[in-house]
Amino acid sequence: MESSFTCVLDVKASLGECPVWSVDEQALYWIDINAPSLNRFDPAHGTNSAWPMPQAIGCFALRVRGGFVAALRDGIWFVDRQGGLERRIAAAPYDPEHHRFNDGRADAQGRFWAGTMNEKRDASSARLYRLSSDLDLVPVLDDMTISNGLAWSPDGRTMYHADTPARTVRAYDFDGARGTPANGRVFAHFEGETDRPDGAAVDSEGCYWCAFYRGAKVVRLSPQGLRLTEYSVPAMCPTMCAFGGDDLRTLYVTTARQKREADELARLPESGGIFAMRVDIAGLPEPKFGG
Repeated sequence: MESSFTCVLDVKASLGECPVWSVDEQALYWIDINAPSLNRFDPAHGTNSAWPMPQAIGCFALRVRGGFVAALRDGIWFVDRQGGLERRIAAAPYDPEHHRFNDGRADAQGRFWAGTMNEKRDASSARLYRLSSDLDLVPVLDDMTISNGLAWSPDGRTMYHADTPARTVRAYDFDGARGTPANGRVFAHFEGETDRPDGAAVDSEGCYWCAFYRGAKVVRLSPQGLRLTEYSVPAMCPTMCAFGGDDLRTLYVTTARQKREADELARLPESGGIFAMRVDIAGLPEPKFGG
């Protein structure tokens, strides 16, 4: 297993997630679900700004009009450039006592996708939702416990999606005009106890980079689902990947330190930090929400 990851922000987040690179600002936005907070990391200066959120924030996307669209526990909100809540545009489509939003991002057509998770993990009651630019929220996929790993191929014709406890990533034929996945099939299935696919990103060659929560690694899979390379991360719980830098050849990964044992944190003290490494193949610019 290769490893070139170094910690670029030793922030000790409880549950760092959803890194999103802003090409315009050359900055990495990310969240701490548990803090809860929306953050802006400036790698040129090594500084981080944190904007507290009133409740758990599962994912977000940049908006074409500026600011963000963010999935909080009680629904989906518009958030301004300074991290202030503007207005709720969709109520939570679940019981927030035991469900919350999780992984999500914008697609190339400017829609926002947000999955949910069953925090009790006692039923396959989570879903993946699509928010159109006219703010219509509809369910698209169901029968899962923790929605994760959402990404698209460079040509937009394939959508990837993971259910973490099932250790399975599925691929779908994607109709970009309608925003509908079809013909779901197993893209990759993992057997190891710590092979739990979390957040992901796709590079310009169409390879799928996936963080393995509790696996201390990031895995690169070919467009056919073959495991090409593994990279160890100096934290047991990497959560999601994002490509950044001026050439989109810096791979960032967020991590978590929640619920980890003291001896593990002593051995891996940068857990909860943001890690980065240079890669040979560039990523893709992150789309923005058009609403």
